[in-house]
Amino acid sequence: MPIESFNPYSGRVLRRFKPFSWAKTVRILAQAHRAAAAWPTTTFAHRAEVLRRAATLLRERRHELARLMALEMGKPVADGRAEALKCATCCEYYAEHAEGFLRDELIDTDAARSFISYQPLGVVLAVMPWNFPLWQVVRFAAPALMAGNVGLLKHASNVPQCALALEKIFHDAGLPPACFRTLLIGSELVEKLIADDRLRAVTLTGSEGAGSAVAALAGQHIKKTVLELGGSDPFVVLADADVALAAKTAAQSRMINAGQSCIAAKRFIVEKPVLKEFINHLKTHLLAFRPGNPLDEDTQYGPLARPDLADELTQQVQDSVAQGAKVELFGGQATPGTALFRPMILSNIKPGQRAYTEEFFGPVALVLEAKNAADAVRLANDSRFGLGAAVWTGSPEKGEEMARQIESGAVFVNGLVKSMPELPFGGVKKSGYGRELSYLGIREFVNQKSVWIGRSVTQQASTE
Repeated sequence: MPIESFNPYSGRVLRRFKPFSWAKTVRILAQAHRAAAAWPTTTFAHRAEVLRRAATLLRERRHELARLMALEMGKPVADGRAEALKCATCCEYYAEHAEGFLRDELIDTDAARSFISYQPLGVVLAVMPWNFPLWQVVRFAAPALMAGNVGLLKHASNVPQCALALEKIFHDAGLPPACFRTLLIGSELVEKLIADDRLRAVTLTGSEGAGSAVAALAGQHIKKTVLELGGSDPFVVLADADVALAAKTAAQSRMINAGQSCIAAKRFIVEKPVLKEFINHLKTHLLAFRPGNPLDEDTQYGPLARPDLADELTQQVQDSVAQGAKVELFGGQATPGTALFRPMILSNIKPGQRAYTEEFFGPVALVLEAKNAADAVRLANDSRFGLGAAVWTGSPEKGEEMARQIESGAVFVNGLVKSMPELPFGGVKKSGYGRELSYLGIREFVNQKSVWIGRSVTQQASTE
């Protein structure tokens, strides 16, 4: 796939970039490897100062960054600004908390003193997707850099300008250039990088297939990995819920990033007594979303990131309808080969349909009927994915009980599923493994070293 900025709204190629050669890539790797010996010798205070400056620059450049995201992958500028500000908050969070998260942890043993020490691994490769081109990177980079690691970014081939803009922000903030570099490379060079002993770990956010391939390579070369993959998140609505509020939130969740979000609600599992009411409310809210040019302030959702993604989503819908799904809200792609995809609702989702088993990465709401709360949990768990989930009920106690039964990395009760620095983020089953964010995220790419210090000869003699 070429490395180029393609505007999905206009259908025009904006810029093309010459991919790095292996010789250039390996030179950058060598520089990063040398930086990985020096960067950990800096203090947490120094690293925090760099991250806080990066946060300031993210805020100052939010309009420019939002414009880049709008042009390269179709995100409305209002959403792009919000993404840049969220990245700034993440940088500040780890600047504030990293030292405490990685402080030596004293352990009571038979030693005079024993503890767990958290030390960086070295060079970490991040293979990142296009849908949140800043946030996906920063939620890896901020904790990794604060821990003393250095980062190499292989971003999606359709967002090279976003990748380079983020690299510039870190460099302008005072980070030594070799500590964070964007690699404009194809996937064929990722394999060679993973095989190199100077690379110590890999983190990937992306598809199930990409995660499987990277995990296999990393396993072959004994490299630590964190994978955040796809999701087909259940959004459970019980009969005692505030159905109107649940449906409004459901529409918001389904339309995050034009439906192109791993943790966007995708499967709406609704108890039978409120099924029709929920669909009617959902339809009203989805129809109210305004499409348009991502550069316009009033636009609420833009095109999908590429025409081929819209083509694939159309095929999933058509196949599911042929397999028995019912269209409750007509929308979709006006013309094959175009990127705009209007919201749709499918009901009567049953096993054997693509809609029942696959992730629909776009604004298609899949509505499933549940007989009761137990059946809702069964349907929620009858998926190979397990990233996020939501439960809506008038009883918080019932919601918590169901949250403990649902197989996913996160469950939000009576709220919109979202990522935030304070809570760990990641999945189970085919949604991946490992965690980003919170104190768990910063401890993924460190050596959790046990240190046992025995008593001195003098101390031993005094106890005899």
